[in-house]
Amino acid sequence: MLELKTRKVQTKVDIDAGLTILDLALKHDVDWGFSCTRGTCARCRCYVSEGRELLAPPTEAEEARLEPEELEQGYRLACQSIVKQNGAITVVHKPYF
Repeated sequence: MLELKTRKVQTKVDIDAGLTILDLALKHDVDWGFSCTRGTCARCRCYVSEGRELLAPPTEAEEARLEPEELEQGYRLACQSIVKQNGAITVVHKPYF
């Protein structure tokens, strides 16, 4: 189960392994701010508070856009973060602006 939290919404959705966090948010009509889907704008930046081990490792785009400290703390780009297996994942939308 994936729990998505934004300023306006908190919802739990079923996981489809192989999709990104952003894909899952959009599939379930969660208003998740984004612009480019290529990992350059960081409007979809999020904090993964639970289930980081269930996500694929950060992509090159994430490593180029986010600071190493951010990645270590659990920040990811929703458009790049692929869910690799089912389990409890909690994600909070945390854009810079």
